[in-house]
Amino acid sequence: QVQLVESGGGLVQAGGSLRLSCAASGLTFSRTTMGWFRQAPGKEREFVAGISWRSGGRTLYADSVKGRFTCSRDNAKNTVYLQMNSLKPEDTALYYCAADLRSGWDFSSWGQGTQVTVSS
Repeated sequence: QVQLVESGGGLVQAGGSLRLSCAASGLTFSRTTMGWFRQAPGKEREFVAGISWRSGGRTLYADSVKGRFTCSRDNAKNTVYLQMNSLKPEDTALYYCAADLRSGWDFSSWGQGTQVTVSS
């Protein structure tokens, strides 16, 4: 029932920017912590960023993206965003949206992913 649909991926030059969106349905979005993960070919999926459902919207970022990526949400649109600036080739990966359905930053529901490719 839960559906997470990512969009906004594409090909971009190093130093450029992209904004990923994830439209969520089948869950109480305003009460759900959302996150972003990525997986490069031959590598394990890794956490990128997340944002709490709570009113303060606490965010958490992987060290590799701190200062470059910003996670935000629009509860009125059931959408979470990942603004990616100063992109590097090592950011190239399939980016997944995820939802924490158990509380406690435990992500258990996943989208299909959107490809981000950063050329040098």
